[in-house]
Amino acid sequence: MQYDVIIIGAGHNGLTTAAYLAKGGRKVLMLERNDTVGGCAVTEEVDAELAPGCRVSTASYIASMLRPTIIKDLRLGSYGLKMVACDPGVQAAFDDNDVVGWWSNEAKMRAELSRVAPQDVDSFFTTEAELKRLAAYLQPFFLEAPPDLNAKGLAKLTQAWRLYKRFGGIKSKEISGLLRFLTGSLGEFLDQRFASDKLKRLILSNSLYGKHGGPYQPGTAMGLLFHLLSGGDADQQAWQGHVIGGMGAITQAMRGACEDLGVTIRTGATVKQINVVKGTATGVTLVDGDVLDAKLVVSNADPKRTFLGLVNASDLDADFRRDVSNIRMDGPAGKVNYVLSEEPNVSGMPADRSKAQRSLFTLIPTLQEAEDNYNASKRGDLPDRLWVDCVVASNVDDTLAPAGRHMMTCFVQYLPYKLRDTSWDEQREALGDRVTSLIGQFAPNVPGAVIARRVITPPDLETQFGITEGNIFHGDISLDQMFFMRPVPEWSQYQTPICGLYLCGAGTHPGGGVTGAPGYNAAHAILRNSP
Repeated sequence: MQYDVIIIGAGHNGLTTAAYLAKGGRKVLMLERNDTVGGCAVTEEVDAELAPGCRVSTASYIASMLRPTIIKDLRLGSYGLKMVACDPGVQAAFDDNDVVGWWSNEAKMRAELSRVAPQDVDSFFTTEAELKRLAAYLQPFFLEAPPDLNAKGLAKLTQAWRLYKRFGGIKSKEISGLLRFLTGSLGEFLDQRFASDKLKRLILSNSLYGKHGGPYQPGTAMGLLFHLLSGGDADQQAWQGHVIGGMGAITQAMRGACEDLGVTIRTGATVKQINVVKGTATGVTLVDGDVLDAKLVVSNADPKRTFLGLVNASDLDADFRRDVSNIRMDGPAGKVNYVLSEEPNVSGMPADRSKAQRSLFTLIPTLQEAEDNYNASKRGDLPDRLWVDCVVASNVDDTLAPAGRHMMTCFVQYLPYKLRDTSWDEQREALGDRVTSLIGQFAPNVPGAVIARRVITPPDLETQFGITEGNIFHGDISLDQMFFMRPVPEWSQYQTPICGLYLCGAGTHPGGGVTGAPGYNAAHAILRNSP
């Protein structure tokens, strides 16, 4: 065989897996159906005709939990990766022309809270300290496989010892707190802790990105902990950053690392089928008919696309296929990307905010409105009050557009994957109009400044990036679909029921986001299992 490993999909997790396998001495071939690597972490022109040279992070758009270990091990900085911290990390614009930031500097944050939530200042910092302690218990699990419920003998004892080391010093109060955050609702937690509506909405704005469930749904408090996991070069808790060159700069740096390690990358190569002989993966067949053999196959595609689309039904147990088909997906989010002739002039933006500090603003509903929005989306309706997170990336990175042009990317939720009584083909531009109109209520100059825009609906995410039902996390982030339950119980160790076939994407532990952790963990599992 010409290759030891074939990896399907050159998203950031596939690239991470490839790099570590190549470092481990494996000969790796990567196959990517698109013309460029990166998956959802790409930087592209919004409209080459109307606005040539104006680029933006098309899908994923802010770096937060990219693992520092991966940045260091793959020397991504030497391949051009540069990130600039967002500070404030979150900034909410309100209907009364007030703008509130969430600052990393305690003195700045105290001053902000003293202005908008004076009765909540002490409670905020007490809560933040508690959350950081609890998040620290979860942090080590990101770069290791979840507990293996099928382990036996010495392996089972090793698992128990690992868990004891992680949680041996945890206090009983912290155990109850951790369980509360993993299972409780964000809305109830915020209502119990804080009085200020603006503070509760500011916290909400950074806690439920891309997740199913309104803030009063069980399990939504978990987002508070994930927000406080570390990331970036400095391994800083709650770190968020702009990537110079857009999110595609991450995956281009990874591509450079992979190629220097000897990985062969083929773009424009769509896999039709994973070939299986007597229960063992032997390679892949491309849509053009080419058959490529390898000792191992690793899929960076989501579990549904892998097992229900690329593997013949006869090669899998019916119960396993049913478990995979039951993974909750139907992505609740979309994007609208803009080229503007002016920087958004957000009403109430403090005059002392620098250009970089003006780069973020979230148009966040109240907790109850967010709950109602989610319920509307479940019925297939567009919510009355959209939740829109705006990033004016060109305020930080002038490489994205020529002078006189400004790039804004907007994340929108909650959106139904399937619309009731209509289709996204009919409503795509109507969504863009609604997002533009809403932004105009807070930044009145924006509607008249639009030179070009690109609307990306949940089905567009599926079509353009190959993620089933447009779910950016390859499966909902909820307690029953995480840790040793991801992607399905009994198959959480990156291996699959087919010998020689592995998963490395966000559908495995620890889940979605541009972290590289699933790819890192998958590569190390492969190297352990296939010396």
